[in-house]
Amino acid sequence: MMRKELLIIVLLLMAVVSMEADDGLVELSDSVGSDGKQWQKVQQKIKYTIREFDRLDKEYIEPQHYEFSVMLQATRNYEDFILSSNGQSIMFSPDQPIRLGPYLGWRWLFLGYTLDLKNMSLFGHNGKREIDFSIYSSQIGVDLFYRRTGNDYKLRQVRMGYGIDGNKFEDVYFDGLKVGITGINAYYIFNHGRFSYPAAFSQSTCQKISCGSWMAGAGYTKNILELDFDNLRNLLEDKLGAEMEVKLDSGLMFDHIEYHDISLSGGYAYNWVFAKNWLFCASGQVALAYKSSWGDTADEYDGFSIKKVNVDGKGRFALVYNNTHWYAGMTAILHTNNYHTERFTANNIFGSINSFIGYNFGIKKRYKKK
Repeated sequence: MMRKELLIIVLLLMAVVSMEADDGLVELSDSVGSDGKQWQKVQQKIKYTIREFDRLDKEYIEPQHYEFSVMLQATRNYEDFILSSNGQSIMFSPDQPIRLGPYLGWRWLFLGYTLDLKNMSLFGHNGKREIDFSIYSSQIGVDLFYRRTGNDYKLRQVRMGYGIDGNKFEDVYFDGLKVGITGINAYYIFNHGRFSYPAAFSQSTCQKISCGSWMAGAGYTKNILELDFDNLRNLLEDKLGAEMEVKLDSGLMFDHIEYHDISLSGGYAYNWVFAKNWLFCASGQVALAYKSSWGDTADEYDGFSIKKVNVDGKGRFALVYNNTHWYAGMTAILHTNNYHTERFTANNIFGSINSFIGYNFGIKKRYKKK
């Protein structure tokens, strides 16, 4: 169901972007009669609003000269999932092979797909799926993501208490955990005329003079967590042998949990132009997130619910070379999601490191040499 919803959102966003012509909105048919002039005023206002999305101070930012872009990107994801309850905690993290794939950009749109180089699977391995969709302009940005992380986690840090040596469980495979993340984030750049976020993260413009900006955003995320706690308990007991019995806290004994996260965020980003065509960007945001979640536990409770505000964080960093025709660089993106109750805590830290090289083509008419 979520795939269909994600596809609908993508198509709607593509429809909005496709309305933009070379320097404005495609003209719609004039209304007939006395309402014609009023309709023309509405059209002009819509045109002005869309043009404002990419209005730049050319002393600070060099606009995109080309209609299209192709890029090859290598990605390595990072993820830790920490579950804890009453002094017991377990960190799960999968091995993260490098993924490689092509991307195609058109104006605000940038789409791509990466392959797992270890398994060479187009449609994922062990249930892994990842789809990213982004729209960037100088004023606003939208990111959509769909991730299914499969069932190839390892135990990284285990603290069970009762004198149990957690080192016995490090790097042990555990196939009883599945995590899914689906969401959308949108943000607004206040100093969008002089500061270019796309220069750092979509390479569609070039920052010429160092500058920063405050940002504000909103987002929605749905996390799905499935845990086979019987499998987990048996795995821990097998590793301990006859040393002692493992008693999982009831807060960790669940089958399925869903987290829904509605957030408002704010932060600051700075583009440092330290040499011609070179850029380093650092960006940080703090999000106040309203969390709601439900799931079944194995204790006397029928279930539990979470409805509270937590603090999450987002960090982005970029090092880019861009001469408007060719570009290359690296980006690092990190997210944290935190869920807390008196009985149960789930902390999810995930992100990615990307290396890329790309080529812009299809020069716009106004940049062609006469």
